[in-house]
Amino acid sequence: MTNFSKSVITIEAPIEQVQKTLFELDKYPEWSTQIKSSEALDRDDQGRVTKVKMSIDAGMMKDRLTLDYDWSQAPSKLSFSMEDADLLTSMDGIYTITSVDEDTTEVTYELEVSLSMPIPAMMRQKAEKATIDAALAQLKSHLEA
Repeated sequence: MTNFSKSVITIEAPIEQVQKTLFELDKYPEWSTQIKSSEALDRDDQGRVTKVKMSIDAGMMKDRLTLDYDWSQAPSKLSFSMEDADLLTSMDGIYTITSVDEDTTEVTYELEVSLSMPIPAMMRQKAEKATIDAALAQLKSHLEA
Protein backbone atom coordinates (compact mmCIF):
# COMPACT_ATOMS: atom_id res chain seq x y z
CA MET A 1 0.00 0.00 0.00
CA THR A 2 1.55 3.25 -1.05
CA ASN A 3 -0.90 6.03 -0.15
CA PHE A 4 -2.58 4.54 2.87
CA SER A 5 -4.04 6.31 5.85
CA LYS A 6 -3.29 4.85 9.26
CA SER A 7 -4.37 5.07 12.90
CA VAL A 8 -3.49 3.19 16.07
CA ILE A 9 -5.65 2.59 19.16
CA THR A 10 -5.05 0.89 22.47
CA ILE A 11 -7.87 -1.34 23.71
CA GLU A 12 -8.24 -2.59 27.26
CA ALA A 13 -8.96 -6.20 26.27
CA PRO A 14 -6.82 -9.33 25.83
CA ILE A 15 -5.45 -9.89 22.33
CA GLU A 16 -7.51 -13.08 21.88
CA GLN A 17 -10.74 -11.14 22.46
CA VAL A 18 -9.72 -8.42 19.99
CA GLN A 19 -8.73 -10.99 17.36
CA LYS A 20 -11.99 -12.90 17.81
CA THR A 21 -14.01 -9.71 17.21
CA LEU A 22 -11.96 -8.60 14.20
CA PHE A 23 -11.94 -12.09 12.67
CA GLU A 24 -15.75 -12.51 12.80
CA LEU A 25 -16.23 -10.51 9.60
CA ASP A 26 -19.90 -11.35 9.19
CA LYS A 27 -20.62 -9.89 12.66
CA TYR A 28 -19.18 -6.41 11.98
CA PRO A 29 -22.66 -4.78 11.77
CA GLU A 30 -23.15 -5.74 15.45
CA TRP A 31 -20.52 -3.20 16.55
CA SER A 32 -19.74 -0.97 13.54
CA THR A 33 -22.34 1.61 12.50
CA GLN A 34 -20.47 2.11 9.20
CA ILE A 35 -21.12 -1.46 8.09
CA LYS A 36 -24.81 -1.89 7.37
CA SER A 37 -24.62 -5.55 6.32
CA SER A 38 -21.97 -8.24 6.03
CA GLU A 39 -22.45 -11.65 4.45
CA ALA A 40 -19.79 -14.37 4.30
CA LEU A 41 -19.55 -15.69 0.74
CA ASP A 42 -16.58 -18.09 1.05
CA ARG A 43 -14.59 -19.72 3.85
CA ASP A 44 -11.27 -21.52 3.95
CA ASP A 45 -10.69 -25.05 5.29
CA GLN A 46 -10.37 -23.59 8.83
CA GLY A 47 -13.79 -21.93 8.60
CA ARG A 48 -12.38 -18.40 8.29
CA VAL A 49 -14.23 -15.99 6.00
CA THR A 50 -12.18 -15.37 2.85
CA LYS A 51 -14.77 -13.42 0.87
CA VAL A 52 -17.44 -11.11 2.26
CA LYS A 53 -20.13 -8.93 0.72
CA MET A 54 -20.65 -5.69 2.65
CA SER A 55 -22.81 -2.63 2.47
CA ILE A 56 -20.96 0.36 3.94
CA ASP A 57 -21.98 3.90 4.81
CA ALA A 58 -18.94 5.83 5.96
CA GLY A 59 -19.73 9.43 5.06
CA MET A 60 -18.65 10.03 1.49
CA MET A 61 -17.82 6.33 1.13
CA LYS A 62 -21.15 4.59 0.59
CA ASP A 63 -21.07 1.40 -1.40
CA ARG A 64 -21.83 -2.28 -1.72
CA LEU A 65 -18.63 -4.21 -2.14
CA THR A 66 -17.04 -7.63 -2.08
CA LEU A 67 -13.79 -7.98 -0.15
CA ASP A 68 -11.23 -10.79 -0.24
CA TYR A 69 -9.43 -11.49 3.05
CA ASP A 70 -5.86 -12.76 3.32
CA TRP A 71 -5.21 -14.85 6.44
CA SER A 72 -1.56 -15.67 5.62
CA GLN A 73 -0.22 -13.41 8.40
CA ALA A 74 -2.96 -14.13 10.96
CA PRO A 75 -3.36 -13.86 13.86
CA SER A 76 -1.07 -10.80 14.04
CA LYS A 77 -2.33 -9.28 10.76
CA LEU A 78 -5.48 -9.50 8.68
CA SER A 79 -5.51 -7.85 5.30
CA PHE A 80 -8.17 -7.35 2.68
CA SER A 81 -8.56 -6.13 -0.88
CA MET A 82 -11.62 -5.22 -2.86
CA GLU A 83 -12.82 -7.62 -5.53
CA ASP A 84 -15.87 -5.70 -6.69
CA ALA A 85 -17.92 -2.60 -5.81
CA ASP A 86 -20.56 -0.29 -7.21
CA LEU A 87 -18.62 2.99 -6.82
CA LEU A 88 -15.17 2.35 -5.38
CA THR A 89 -12.42 1.32 -7.78
CA SER A 90 -10.16 -0.15 -5.10
CA MET A 91 -9.94 -0.63 -1.34
CA ASP A 92 -7.06 -2.24 0.52
CA GLY A 93 -6.65 -2.52 4.26
CA ILE A 94 -4.63 -4.15 7.01
CA TYR A 95 -5.39 -4.69 10.67
CA THR A 96 -2.25 -5.28 12.75
CA ILE A 97 -2.95 -6.62 16.24
CA THR A 98 -0.26 -6.49 18.93
CA SER A 99 -0.37 -7.47 22.59
CA VAL A 100 0.81 -4.71 24.94
CA ASP A 101 0.28 -6.88 28.03
CA GLU A 102 -2.16 -9.64 28.98
CA ASP A 103 -5.11 -7.22 29.26
CA THR A 104 -4.18 -4.57 26.66
CA THR A 105 -4.01 -4.75 22.87
CA GLU A 106 -2.88 -2.27 20.25
CA VAL A 107 -4.66 -2.26 16.89
CA THR A 108 -3.28 -0.49 13.83
CA TYR A 109 -5.65 -0.03 10.90
CA GLU A 110 -4.31 1.00 7.49
CA LEU A 111 -6.67 1.84 4.62
CA GLU A 112 -6.32 2.98 1.03
CA VAL A 113 -9.38 3.71 -1.12
CA SER A 114 -9.82 4.81 -4.72
CA LEU A 115 -13.11 6.24 -5.92
CA SER A 116 -14.62 6.17 -9.39
CA MET A 117 -15.09 9.95 -9.30
CA PRO A 118 -12.26 12.50 -9.17
CA ILE A 119 -11.67 13.63 -5.60
CA PRO A 120 -8.64 15.60 -4.42
CA ALA A 121 -6.13 13.42 -2.56
CA MET A 122 -6.46 15.52 0.59
CA MET A 123 -10.24 14.94 0.73
CA ARG A 124 -9.82 11.21 0.06
CA GLN A 125 -7.23 10.87 2.81
CA LYS A 126 -9.42 12.85 5.22
CA ALA A 127 -12.33 10.47 4.49
CA GLU A 128 -10.07 7.42 4.93
CA LYS A 129 -8.77 8.76 8.26
CA ALA A 130 -12.30 9.49 9.50
CA THR A 131 -13.39 5.97 8.49
CA ILE A 132 -10.41 4.38 10.25
CA ASP A 133 -10.80 6.47 13.41
CA ALA A 134 -14.54 5.70 13.65
CA ALA A 135 -13.97 1.96 13.09
CA LEU A 136 -11.26 1.80 15.76
CA ALA A 137 -13.29 3.87 18.25
CA GLN A 138 -16.32 1.60 17.77
CA LEU A 139 -14.16 -1.52 18.13
CA LYS A 140 -12.71 -0.13 21.38
CA SER A 141 -16.15 0.83 22.70
CA HIS A 142 -17.56 -2.61 21.87
CA LEU A 143 -14.68 -4.50 23.52
CA GLU A 144 -14.43 -2.31 26.62
CA ALA A 145 -18.19 -2.29 27.31
